[in-house]
Amino acid sequence: MQMSRMNSPSVGDDDGGVGHALSDFLLQLENYTPSVPDSVVAYYLNMSGFESQDPRLIRLIALAAQKFLSDIANDALQHCKMRTSSQMSMSKNQKGPKEKKYVMTMEDLVPALQEYGIIAKKPHYFV
Repeated sequence: MQMSRMNSPSVGDDDGGVGHALSDFLLQLENYTPSVPDSVVAYYLNMSGFESQDPRLIRLIALAAQKFLSDIANDALQHCKMRTSSQMSMSKNQKGPKEKKYVMTMEDLVPALQEYGIIAKKPHYFV
């Protein structure tokens, strides 16, 4: 059974709602200060050949970069928690529940970066 284009619901019916949501998002983006400064994002965009005078676009890319970095940091934290919990279970010297402080190392960061296709190698020695 075929329906003609006239009988099908219009695709543009929801465009008003989507356009309104997008404009609201862009207004909120103007008031938001991301962790990565706009000048840093603009510099690296210019270095890669992308040039834009629209500060909303630069802020949107900064927000995407912040999300990417926070995802990597969160994944590395999960690796750190798994590593320290396995070390604690081996030592059996737990004195009760207290707040743990985690130290992120390259052992935690490398697998988190590999999930995103980034290969990082730990140097053999530090100078």
